[in-house]
Amino acid sequence: MKILFLDAYFFPEQIAFTHIEQDIMEGLVNAGHQIRVVCPTPTRGVTGETIKKYKRIKHETLNGVEIFRFWAPCEGRNPFIRAFRYFWCHFRGNMIAKRHKDVDAMFAVSTPPTQGYFASKAAAKLGVPLIFSLQDLFPDSLVTTGLTREGSLLYKIGARIEKKTYARSARIIPLCETVRRSLLKKGVPEDKLITVNNWIDTDAVQPIKREDNRLFEEFGIDRDRFVVVYAGNFGASQGADVILRAASLLSDRQGITFMIFGGGTEFEKAQEIVQKERLTNVSMHPLLPAQRVSEVYSMGDVALITCKTGVGKTAVPSKLWSIMACNTPIIASFDTDSELADILKEARGGVCVEPEDPAALAAAIDRAYQARSSVDFCSEAREYVIRCASKQTCVEKYVHTIENCAETDAADSR
Repeated sequence: MKILFLDAYFFPEQIAFTHIEQDIMEGLVNAGHQIRVVCPTPTRGVTGETIKKYKRIKHETLNGVEIFRFWAPCEGRNPFIRAFRYFWCHFRGNMIAKRHKDVDAMFAVSTPPTQGYFASKAAAKLGVPLIFSLQDLFPDSLVTTGLTREGSLLYKIGARIEKKTYARSARIIPLCETVRRSLLKKGVPEDKLITVNNWIDTDAVQPIKREDNRLFEEFGIDRDRFVVVYAGNFGASQGADVILRAASLLSDRQGITFMIFGGGTEFEKAQEIVQKERLTNVSMHPLLPAQRVSEVYSMGDVALITCKTGVGKTAVPSKLWSIMACNTPIIASFDTDSELADILKEARGGVCVEPEDPAALAAAIDRAYQARSSVDFCSEAREYVIRCASKQTCVEKYVHTIENCAETDAADSR
């Protein structure tokens, strides 16, 4: 079977879905399938040297995957340039995708939000089914992050794009039950939906003993301190600024250190706040490479997950699984009626407090600090991850869904 992946980002670029897609491709190749990828040359999060190198590489094979690249402008922060890049990638990607007339199925992911719509048009032109991995609800995400309001012109355009994408997709793979339920409410047929959690490699992400964790030496942190870890973006949807306000409320607790590994549009502003307010209990650093995630989360006595109010109802952040796989207790400043809150309760992986409430977050951290010797309430969390979000379990679901969809379509066309 030949499967065409239509991507807006691809290796060596890194987005939240990068490792997921690479694992899917590996699973398909191991199952005997041929994988092709149509994608732009890399520009996001890569060095100038890498950009220069890939200007000359338009076709290559990596790990059994055949890759066809086309030129695209650098993304940048300017919203108009970003929008131009998106539509340029859609235009060029579709032109190239339509040349692959011998494929059996097409795969696309919902990053950027318009990717699925244009992939569905290419799939229809080729006469093959589209398997659409839904990582974010659009345009709902624009509302929850405050970028627009329900009923606005932008929302209506997004809703129309969303409706057509779902209608043209043969299978839709939502990343959690929350997203699946939302799709059902939107009228998407149940037989199109196959829920598969985003996963982690539980062989790669494991607890590291405090005495063996090199990060304490690298950042000069005393192992006797109570460490609160946050790793992730500071942006419109994360609401991570609540961490700094909670840290300010806990500034008199001399034994607590906040270790923040961040990035995103608001990270520089967060660093300025730490300096301006002289938050000596906060240590700010850029995100570390993905292969060091075990060290990052094992460093914490507790780890934090945050979101803006309402955002947590639309998805489960993938960092949840990494933290739980390290058996680190979680304190989530997150919607308390969300799927994440339910998982923490079921897996005994941590506690959830109301989002954007620094006093509630500070109180939860202080309780954990005061009861430090009894904080290990998540000894079962790693086993929960292995059952529900391990690489082997979830990749098998993806591979089976893609195979079944392509085979069903082929049988229907005969």
